[in-house]
Amino acid sequence: MISIGILGYGNLARGVESAIAQNRDMELKAVYTRRDPASVSLRTAGVPVYAAQQLDTGTEALDVLVLCGGSATDLPEQTPKYAALYNVVDSFDTHAHIPEHFAAVDAAAKEGGKCALISCGWDPGMFSLQRLYAQAVLPEGADYTFWGRGVSQGHSDAIRRIKGVKDARQYTVPVEDALARVRAGEQPELTTREKHTRECFVVTEEGFDTAEEKARIEKEIVTMPNYFADYDTTVTFISMEEMEEKHKGLPHGGRVFRTGKTGFDKEHKHVIEYSLTLDSNPEFTGSVLAAYARAMQRFSAEGRTGAFTVFDIAPAYLSALSPEEMRAHVL
Repeated sequence: MISIGILGYGNLARGVESAIAQNRDMELKAVYTRRDPASVSLRTAGVPVYAAQQLDTGTEALDVLVLCGGSATDLPEQTPKYAALYNVVDSFDTHAHIPEHFAAVDAAAKEGGKCALISCGWDPGMFSLQRLYAQAVLPEGADYTFWGRGVSQGHSDAIRRIKGVKDARQYTVPVEDALARVRAGEQPELTTREKHTRECFVVTEEGFDTAEEKARIEKEIVTMPNYFADYDTTVTFISMEEMEEKHKGLPHGGRVFRTGKTGFDKEHKHVIEYSLTLDSNPEFTGSVLAAYARAMQRFSAEGRTGAFTVFDIAPAYLSALSPEEMRAHVL
């Protein structure tokens, strides 16, 4: 059995917990939290909850630690720290900072003799793989990625970090005209702003509901680099009751396209489309993290160290099936 620890216990962590329960070769060993451990109630019976500081000893009996913090402030600190002590998996999704995050985690993991997988989930993650596969198959072509309509956990978390924000949901919405043009094989040159819009629904803390405070919060959102500055972004302030009634779920999804041409005269057009429609973003992301935790346990058993991405993992490392079962039933 692969012993998994989870750091944090929000939506993503609960998704990882449910995924572990569906994998016959995994067990949830412990959950670690910055909250009072007594206040955390797990769905999995008999699993202890400890203070996050307990991980600092580096002696917890874990095959892999899955880090479920946010990309804005948690993972840039947590992943290098714990990669020196444990095999880890994270879902760091700030695309612009992946190279520097990888470098920091790689150095820590190599120093500690551990394996660390970064930026795992569905984008970055599963979508990244589809882009790479499609580029290799159609070298003459163009890539397009559309997200949504759905709730972005990372972007919602970034809004919640703003002073005066009690809760927030951010929806990423594809521009339908751009989507139709790509699907038709036109290969348009699209700016970031032309592909998606962002819709933000925000509940303020008590005392931050004045017009002045709302204007400040809205400005901080729409000008936030790497998250909202490059998009047409709308901010709507709502009550907590409306948030609970209309925005409780966490759906998401998206599409990756590669449009290309083949033939000596490039006379034939091709469109590769990979799509996801997700009822629960955190549960699907948690399922991806669980599969890649298996890969990190196997990498570690082979004596590998350092940081990795989904590009470095052969598909067979993700599956609980034996090579014989894969060849007989999947290939």
